[in-house]
Amino acid sequence: MPLLVRGGDVVTMNPAREVLVGGTVAIDGNRIVAVGKTSELTARYPDADVLDATGCVVTPGMVNAHQHHTGDPLIKSCIPDMIQFGDAIFSWAVPVHGAHTADDDALSATISAVAALRLGVTTVVEAGTVAHPHRVGEALASVGVRGTVGRWGWDVDGVPYGAPVDEALDLQREVLATWPKGGLIEGWVTLVGHNLGSDELFAGAAALAREAGAQMTMHMSPTSSDPTEYLARTGKRPLQHLADLGVLGEHLLIAHGVWLDDAEVELVLGTRTAIAYCPWSYLRMGQGVTSRSRHADIVERGGRVALGCDAENAGDIGDILRAVAAAAGIARDSRGDPMRFGADTAFELATIRGAEAIGMADRIGSLEPGKLADVVVHDATMFNWLPRGDVSLQLVWGTDGRSVRDVLVDGQVVVRDGVCTTVDLDALRPELQAAHDALLARAGIEVPHRWPHHDAH
Repeated sequence: MPLLVRGGDVVTMNPAREVLVGGTVAIDGNRIVAVGKTSELTARYPDADVLDATGCVVTPGMVNAHQHHTGDPLIKSCIPDMIQFGDAIFSWAVPVHGAHTADDDALSATISAVAALRLGVTTVVEAGTVAHPHRVGEALASVGVRGTVGRWGWDVDGVPYGAPVDEALDLQREVLATWPKGGLIEGWVTLVGHNLGSDELFAGAAALAREAGAQMTMHMSPTSSDPTEYLARTGKRPLQHLADLGVLGEHLLIAHGVWLDDAEVELVLGTRTAIAYCPWSYLRMGQGVTSRSRHADIVERGGRVALGCDAENAGDIGDILRAVAAAAGIARDSRGDPMRFGADTAFELATIRGAEAIGMADRIGSLEPGKLADVVVHDATMFNWLPRGDVSLQLVWGTDGRSVRDVLVDGQVVVRDGVCTTVDLDALRPELQAAHDALLARAGIEVPHRWPHHDAH
């Protein structure tokens, strides 16, 4: 039975960036079959089910190009903000990941996916799973989010779950075979990145991605530490070294890329390498984004940039609309230029240009016939939308994910009236708290509190 998302202001993000005031999106199965006038589509599909979007704004499902589904979701808002980046990794992230069970991975991915959908994010690129990517993929699929999954590869000593190059690459092949490209969940070649890999592993992973027609992602240069370490080890900055190994290219999505120099920016542009930009993470962790970021330059020169939200102890909440506003604000303020990087450009990074950056623009990112039916209905009757102004300004500067009312992924309603339809969140609450407590206990970590806490029961 066809479905009409009817009567809302449809922000198509098509090539003309048309907005159809009081328009309708027609869906049949998992595809959009028409976008147009409500009267015409109602007449064409008289027996269709209707999702009434009157008074609402309808957008494409949004893209989060870098999100940690394991580790952080179960210890949300626990890692102190007054901490050095290295301490956050080695005193917190490493022991927590080391203590994660397979059940933890599934539960963590479940709550992360529910949060994404509730905030209007329909496609999430997973930052990488240490040990149980298949449990993560199964959890994402059961919630109904579109996403990628990958097992972190590394071949260095002293880090849990490391493996020799051949074994690490075989584990990548297993993920690609389990989650073929084009499905609701698809496997990606996924390395930790940074300095946690040999040249053989980096080059082999890139060759595997090209051979399999798959995408690849890894972390690089959120701080000055990667450039410092690469210069000391190779005499080259990270992206120059990776370029010489043949790693850069359209298959690759680099997470972060904050500390790039001019030559590295040229390499990104010349090789069509994509970047996942997570502005709230760098602001929260004091990583120098306001002084170092070149992301807006790359966007303005036609480069491939998507937005991400990183981890629950970095970006803290997977609300891509907050990231959109932060990206625009940083771009404008860093140059003191109010004529730069408007809301329209910023919103593209969460929709069609974000989809381009992750290699999915043929499927998602805009509301056009033939695209997959990933649709978000924003409740524009809420106080922050009243009175109505320019829709791009209100989406970027005037609201966030809390105004999301309904969400469809692959033609299925996964959020209705602000409630996830696939997971009973109330029933999950006790399990989440118990898993949180047990994980911290196994990791040997006690959460510090900046304000004194007293039992007042």
